[in-house]
Amino acid sequence: MQTKSLLLPAFTLLTLCSEQAYAGGIMLYEIGTDNVGLANAGAAARAQGPSTIASNPAGLSYLQGTQITAGAQILYGNLTFDRDDNTNGTGRGSGNALDPIPGGSFFISHQLDDNWSVGFGSYGDFGLAANYNNDWSGRYFAQNVSLAGLSLVPSVAYRFNDQWSIGVGVKAMYGMLQDQTAIDRSPFGLTDRSDGYFKYEDSTWGYGANVGVIYAPQPGTRIGLAYTSKVDLDFEDKLNVHGTGPGLDRLNGLNTKLDMQVPQTATLSLFQQLDPQWALLATVNWQDWSQFGDVAVQVDTTAVGAQSTTVNAHFKDTWQLALGAQYQATRQLLWNVGVAYDSSAVSDANRTFNAPMGESWRLGTGATYALNKDTDVNLSWALVWLGDMPVDQTKTVSGVRTSGQFDNAWIQAVTGNMTWRY
Repeated sequence: MQTKSLLLPAFTLLTLCSEQAYAGGIMLYEIGTDNVGLANAGAAARAQGPSTIASNPAGLSYLQGTQITAGAQILYGNLTFDRDDNTNGTGRGSGNALDPIPGGSFFISHQLDDNWSVGFGSYGDFGLAANYNNDWSGRYFAQNVSLAGLSLVPSVAYRFNDQWSIGVGVKAMYGMLQDQTAIDRSPFGLTDRSDGYFKYEDSTWGYGANVGVIYAPQPGTRIGLAYTSKVDLDFEDKLNVHGTGPGLDRLNGLNTKLDMQVPQTATLSLFQQLDPQWALLATVNWQDWSQFGDVAVQVDTTAVGAQSTTVNAHFKDTWQLALGAQYQATRQLLWNVGVAYDSSAVSDANRTFNAPMGESWRLGTGATYALNKDTDVNLSWALVWLGDMPVDQTKTVSGVRTSGQFDNAWIQAVTGNMTWRY
């Protein structure tokens, strides 16, 4: 009887933890570079600065001397949930779940000779945060969650001739997961209906690679193909459970492991110089979100040993199509503009409060101004429009249901960076 009585609450909390791993998970094209103003168009083919390490390391072979790019940005937006009348949960509104998030990046490239180039990049290209009001109506599904990945990428490129270049980067990602979610105590047989809550927090390292090739069939035309491998992030922490009563007390301190995969991606890009002023850019991008949707979960209990399962969030792979243009207005001023469409990693039926993702449109623009022949400054802006995203979730044990939609969801990025050449 003791084993059975512990298994139910253990796996109830196990499911709570595993769901939170999806909160705000998103691959970011906005990493504090001029790529923001192009909505990722031409990213794997441009090779116009050391930030090419993030999009296609083969682009290092097009950079002369030593170059450094440092950037900063702020992400902010609107993610507010409007509850339907048929919701049977209690609580107030969600508030805006997207707090402003600062970010930055650093890149350096160095040309060794006519063939070899090396570089290093540091940037955050994975994650976002959802910070709902603690007493909102969907607090049993998601409350305060953040998932982020910082990538460190030493890279090398080799140029065979005027047409072919290849590049490889070793990617070390530092992953950070923080989560606090309310617990409905009624399924645990407690007469006190006040909420409990649990906290889960860990950081870990995962490793992968960036590889790419650029083919230039003629001057002014570049075709880039890049691939980033999956990165395994294995989080482990002891559950910090608050809320006294049978079942909950025994869950406090349980060692819990969450194993997830940052999606692998493939990008095909075109850069075409039309004349001395105009260039057209395009990108097709694929992201393997279906693997990210399967999270392996293991809870260690003293009474029954290690209990494991895999939670399937029913994610699906996504595609992006981006088109952009560059206009050299003067010798000093280069203007960027781009638009992109991303498909959704979740259907309306499978969307959850801890994965408020949907199809999106990106609109970006920006300008690069040459202060002198060795120094450029860039300012860029992008709008990511998610629109309305319906959600309908029910707790299987308690029957608590929250339904409605996120109305007019959007994210904006404002970016500034500088590039120095030596």
